[in-house]
Parts: sequence; structure tokens; C-alpha cells
Amino acid sequence: MDAYPKHTRHLIGAATAIGLALAIPMTGIAQQEPAIAAAPSSFAEIVRQKLPAVVGIVTTMPVQELQQGAMPQLPPGMGDLFGGPRGAPTPQGPAQALGSGFIITEDGYVVTNNHVIEQAASIEVVLEDERRFEATLIGTDPATDIALLKIESDEALPHVEWGASDDLEIGDWTIAIGNPFGLGGTVTAGILSARSRNINAGPYDDFLQTDAAINRGNSGGPLFNVAGDVVGVNTAIVSPSGGSVGIGFAVPSAVAQRIVADLREDGAVERGWLGISIQPVTDDIAGALGMETAKGTLVSSVTRGSPAEAAGLVPGDVIVSLGGEAVEDPRDLSLAVADLEVGSAAQLTVLRGDAEQVLDVTIGLHPSQSIAEADDNSADDGTPRLGVSIAPLDAALRARLGLPEELSGIAITSVQPGSAATTAGIQPGDVITAAGGNEVSDLDGLRSAVKGAGDAGEPLLLRIYRGGNYTFVAVKLSGEDE
Repeated sequence: MDAYPKHTRHLIGAATAIGLALAIPMTGIAQQEPAIAAAPSSFAEIVRQKLPAVVGIVTTMPVQELQQGAMPQLPPGMGDLFGGPRGAPTPQGPAQALGSGFIITEDGYVVTNNHVIEQAASIEVVLEDERRFEATLIGTDPATDIALLKIESDEALPHVEWGASDDLEIGDWTIAIGNPFGLGGTVTAGILSARSRNINAGPYDDFLQTDAAINRGNSGGPLFNVAGDVVGVNTAIVSPSGGSVGIGFAVPSAVAQRIVADLREDGAVERGWLGISIQPVTDDIAGALGMETAKGTLVSSVTRGSPAEAAGLVPGDVIVSLGGEAVEDPRDLSLAVADLEVGSAAQLTVLRGDAEQVLDVTIGLHPSQSIAEADDNSADDGTPRLGVSIAPLDAALRARLGLPEELSGIAITSVQPGSAATTAGIQPGDVITAAGGNEVSDLDGLRSAVKGAGDAGEPLLLRIYRGGNYTFVAVKLSGEDE
């Protein structure tokens, strides 16, 4: 997900347990309704056990990265939980910002939000006992707004366990611990308000909604169940004022745990890809297509050379099932495809005209690719590290970034903290149109330009499209001599 900025101190005491006993005459015998389960008398033991594993995240970044234009876009009234309010005066010089996170292993793996550390030149993790550690970025997944860090300690670190978000029911208690407004170790509680919320922040929205008070600085902190297990990663709030109004959103542990495992294994997340733009089937569209009811998802465009094109999908097809599972709407399809293994075979059932067809498709790898590499994982061919993740300019990305149809190049989807690209001021949303004097449209072209500049010991000259204007940026690559 792409997201940035969200004081009210909330102390939640023990809720009053209410038991209902109703006498109902039945053949002369009084029957009692089962009593409503009592609320927990205290969360003190959970907090005592879990608080040491919840950390503050302190990032340092160039001032331009805190400006409004660099912030991820969320729907009106939607805000993240990081930094200051939009439109606030821009500070001069490097700035620090605060977020939250939690340790998941005794050897120091830390989970937080991608937007907490995105663009950071340095990342520091602060424990409850005020120990401070410089953190290494292991990997990020902007699509779900999850990031994985690593800190090094000579002793075992306190850590928490993942819980099963799928087992949560609406009305269950949830506990949030984090670092709102820099007030570390803040605990709030509330209930699960809703499941599977789509807040239009990205194609894989599947948020838990809670009314536990969460505010600016809570981003990346854990949401616990009453067993003390992590069932969510706090990420965004709805707030006209910028403060908590009781509507907060967390990435479910069922999603976050899987993403973190991928990041820990190889620093990246592989997602299945079809290569289509899709939209809902409204009642009017269904009528125009001769469908009796509105169902499925409509294919509005097919990417050239994509798995969808190879399978025979065409604009106007309505996808009603994938692998035998019904597709109710575009989000159903996006989530299902993303979970499929790259290279696996699947069957799509589509409505075309008045006939139903079954198409065989081989799931491809989502084309968002990274040439950012960790310091201890240099490319085998000696290519220097630029530190960006890129994506081709398909119709969906053009629409999301507001890019003109005639623009060609590759889009920057994320920038590795402390990388050569960060130092040069490159931002997510920038479009590289040329590198080293040559036009580029894919990863191979960019990698070739990076390697050429590295071999020559020269900065790499990039032509960037940003905010309707073109500009040149010289990037001093990490492989160059100082």
C-alpha cells in the first residue's frame, strides 16, 4: 500500500460485565438465556508480557521526502499514522519521523509499515527499555505496506508471536500498542469493528477495522488478540481531524505473516499476474452485455505479451471464476491471482457474448521488479546498486499516477532507504524515460545503463518525468570509487 502521516490519550479500563437472564415460559418451565460472556477484567498481564517487544521506529530522511507531494495518496478523509498533517509547514534540513514496530524473533527481525521507513536515509529501532539499534532493511512490500527490518544484539531479544486473524470475530477484543506522538509504550483497547475492509488504498486491500484508539506514530505497531498474539499491523485511520475517531485499519496477520516470510527468505514478494485491467460489473453494464445478473469482473484491457493475452482473454470478457472459485468482484480476482504460484496453471471461466468459455492460463510474475540489493548480496556480474523498484507503464499504473498516454518509460514504485537513488532525490512515482542517454522501457534497459555507468566510474544520468515536468538527475552509484 502506499501511505504517510496520523493525541488523544486513551485509558481503557475494565468494562462492566453484563449478564442477561430472561425467564421465558415454556410448558410451565422457566428457561434461562445463556449469559453474555464477560469482558476481560484487565489487559495488564498481556501488556506486561508483550510491551517489551513493541518498538519505536525513528527514521531520518531528506526534507523533500516529507513534503506533501511525496506522500502516498489515500481517499478523502483517510490518513496514515505517520509524521505530521498534510499542509503543515515544511521543516528545513534533514528531518526525523516516528513510527512503531514489533520484534518477531529473538535474533532481531522487526516488522513495521513500508510507509514508515520509505525514503529513509537511516532507520533506528528503540526498545521499551530505551536501548537503541541501527536497523538494516531486509525488504519491503509497498502493495500491502509491510516492511521487514533486522537489528543485531548480543543477547536474545523479547519478541511476539503471530496469531490467527481468520479466527477473529466482529466484537472480539483487540489491543493496540505503539508509539503515538512519540509517546512510546502506549496501550489502547477496543473491539474488532469489521473484517475485510477495502479502503481503496491498493489492489490487495483486506483490512481489519478496529475502534481501539490509534493515532500518528502508531503505524507499524501490533494489534493483539486477548491471547496476546499479533493479529494485525496497524496501518491507517479515517480521521477528518487527524486524531483518532475510532476507525482504524490493520493488515491482517494472515496477510502480514505470509509477506514477512517471503521478505525474510529473499527480500521480495512474488505475486501472480495475469496482465489485465478490470472493473466491476454494474447493473447497467450487465444489462448492456445481456447478463441476467451483475456478477464477476469485466476485463477492460489486456496487456500485450501478458499471460492473459496468451490465454486468449480479450476486452469485454467477464471473468466469473478462477480455479473453480467464484469471482464476485475485481478485488476477489486481484487477491486470488496474487496468491497463485508463479508458473502454475489455472482455469478461468469467462462469459463472452452469450456463451461461457473456459480458458487455460499460466500465471506470470508481476512485472514490478527490483534492482535494489542488500550490501551483502551484490549482483554476480558486478552491477552497482541503484536502489529502486520499477514497474512497466500499463493502463492501471498510468491511471493511478495520472500519467499521459504518450509517456514512455518505467515507473519507480519504491526507493531503498540509504541507496544511491535516495541520495539523488529520486521518489516513488517518478518515471525514468532515459538512462545514460538511451530511452528505457524495462528492467534490462535500466540495468544495462547502471552497469555501463558503473564500469566507467561515472554517475548515471537519468531523465525523469515528475509532476508534469521533465528533469535530469545524476546518480552517484554505490559501486563508484569515493
